[in-house]
Amino acid sequence: FIPVCEMKGDDERAERYRACRAELHAALDAAGWDGAWYRRAYYDDGAPIGSADSDECRIDAIAQAWSVLSGAAPPDKARRALDALERHLIDDDAGLIRLLTPAFDRTPHDPGYIKGYLPGVRENGGQYTHAALWAVQALAEAGRHERAAELLAMLSPASHARDRAATLRYQVEPYVVAADVYGAPPHVGRGGWTWYTGSAGWVVRVVLET
Repeated sequence: FIPVCEMKGDDERAERYRACRAELHAALDAAGWDGAWYRRAYYDDGAPIGSADSDECRIDAIAQAWSVLSGAAPPDKARRALDALERHLIDDDAGLIRLLTPAFDRTPHDPGYIKGYLPGVRENGGQYTHAALWAVQALAEAGRHERAAELLAMLSPASHARDRAATLRYQVEPYVVAADVYGAPPHVGRGGWTWYTGSAGWVVRVVLET
């Protein structure tokens, strides 16, 4: 909104927003950085979510991706955050990018509705494709172009239908981009909620358990 304020001649508001942005950057650097990647959030009791010390959800893809996309992360921390994302959340063998790991299951903390999903399903340790695409975009913007291209191809539904085994695992049409892909055995790689484009426009459907 700073450029909008400047365009409107509201310099006072633009300056206030700049000061707020600087405070947010400082807070993210002080309370968001975990030592090797960025934390996701905090519980009401002050315990971090997405920390190396967390019992579950030790690392989250959205925090790493948006540290880069927002421009808030210093270059060295942005690099380390993406290194951690690649190391912990990208599963080349299964062809998915997990939202977080390990999944919420038995933690005494309450992270909200996400814990209502079984481990490995949707946001709870599966691939949440919104976040997976942000991760790919962050890698691209950080200059990791070849890796970003590889992962974008991996997310394509066509890559999940290259042979019979892959098709039976994905269980979704090869023109369908799954909004989520399961990330825990025995359903690793299976598409869940899906989107696809037909002659009538965007259609949303649910792939039910069989």
